[in-house]
Amino acid sequence: MTTASVGSYLEVAPGVEIYYEEYGTGSPLVFVPGWTFTTEVFEHQVAHFARSHRVIVVDPRSQGRSSKTLQGNDYSTHGADLAKLFASLELRDAVLVGWSTGTLDVLGYVQHAGTSALKGVVGIDMSPKPLSVSSDDWVEGPLDELAGAWRAFLRSPQGQRDFIIYYANEVMVQRALSPAEQDWIVRQSLTTPHYLASALFADAMFCDFSAELQTLAQAVPTLYVVAEHWAETATAFLARNFALVKTEAFGGHMMFWEHAERFNATLTNFIEGLG
Repeated sequence: MTTASVGSYLEVAPGVEIYYEEYGTGSPLVFVPGWTFTTEVFEHQVAHFARSHRVIVVDPRSQGRSSKTLQGNDYSTHGADLAKLFASLELRDAVLVGWSTGTLDVLGYVQHAGTSALKGVVGIDMSPKPLSVSSDDWVEGPLDELAGAWRAFLRSPQGQRDFIIYYANEVMVQRALSPAEQDWIVRQSLTTPHYLASALFADAMFCDFSAELQTLAQAVPTLYVVAEHWAETATAFLARNFALVKTEAFGGHMMFWEHAERFNATLTNFIEGLG
């Protein structure tokens, strides 16, 4: 793991702090992890981009080293927290990257703060509307399947462990994980207690940030990187509903980690194209 040059906390509400790390200097590049994950998941991006950028990675509320709280476990509040971090660090012309539900944090940020501090945005593998009645939309899955997963897995610590082990091996990566890699992934997720993970999961499924993605794509260059297993559906959905959003498709849900060299090249090309 890369050692943080600065690890800090910001109070975003009374008694609620979010943890973030800073590396390098230059134009700001901000990474937000997905559901129950931590700053650690972007280890390959930190190592690569800290040589040329001011890289900031954040643990959202109730994740990683941030405060575990019963309040604000929704992606609009996560976005408001992120807006407070931007204001505190006086970030301007930032490229903001969100993975999975971290993309919802990003859209929640746009909801609260607009786009004036942004130079570009990259969303990694998460629809702005994870559930829909339309079979043509890019969604996380059928309602009954998602409800069943919530009931089966997100009511106990053991259930959460089982869920992450399954998801890591079947959806996140395309190769076999070593026992150490699987343990690392599971340990990240378990920094969020199951009852908070459950609340975050439910909010992710029922939120709709379509309007925020339209606003974002009209204001700044926006790229979505999607996994191969649903690339056809995802790219068609984005093209149909958000014509200004560009797309790339490769790897699994965690392609930025498994295929780090390709992802870093994709992100580099995107940043260089911003001018």
